Amino acid sequence: MNKFLKLLVLLQLTTFGSYAQEIEVSEFIPEGYLATEKHFGDLNKDGQDDCVLIIKKTDKNNVVINQYDKKVDRNRRGIIVLFKNENGYQLADKNYNCFSSENEDGRGYIPPDLVIQIKNEKLYVHYGHGRYGYWDYTFRFQNSNFELIGYDQTDMGGPSIIQQISLNFLSKKKLVRKNTYQSKNGGDIKEVFDEKWTDIKVEALIKLSEIDDFDKLVLDNY
Repeated sequence: MNKFLKLLVLLQLTTFGSYAQEIEVSEFIPEGYLATEKHFGDLNKDGQDDCVLIIKKTDKNNVVINQYDKKVDRNRRGIIVLFKNENGYQLADKNYNCFSSENEDGRGYIPPDLVIQIKNEKLYVHYGHGRYGYWDYTFRFQNSNFELIGYDQTDMGGPSIIQQISLNFLSKKKLVRKNTYQSKNGGDIKEVFDEKWTDIKVEALIKLSEIDDFDKLVLDNY
């Protein structure tokens, strides 16, 4: 087989493999939803690329006119986690409605940006809220579920950090870092942190599948 034919066969196999992968993944999307994002990476330490889907409901009744007379889709979003194996994909975890729409009002500012990441065999749910800060939820697959093992919150005042909170639900430790620097002229930016560690009480880890609404999941009161 000459080089051209080898290249053609390889291209066909790659195209077919990608198409077959799309077909396999789409089988797990429930009726009345569509997939808006796909993320791949190893989540169960077997060396294979698992798949995380962000899905969104397609109910036309949730397409409304907002306060700016603009038509927006307020359908909620959810997540599906699929493990890759030799036979394709299998369902690992799911939560169809735990995320708000990307078109919420944003409490007087832009709505938070939802970002999904897979790093070090862990699933990260990141919310970025512009000048107000950001927060991260860290999940790991254990006990047949994706469980919340960490939470990190950063509160900001414009370009500078006001406070950071970090919770480790495995070690049952909480770190609070407060910026103690006070600007004298209101123009300079500086961060001088006071750190405090405390123990927290954790009776049971929160499961991804059991979170009704991330917007109402209050964790900084531990």
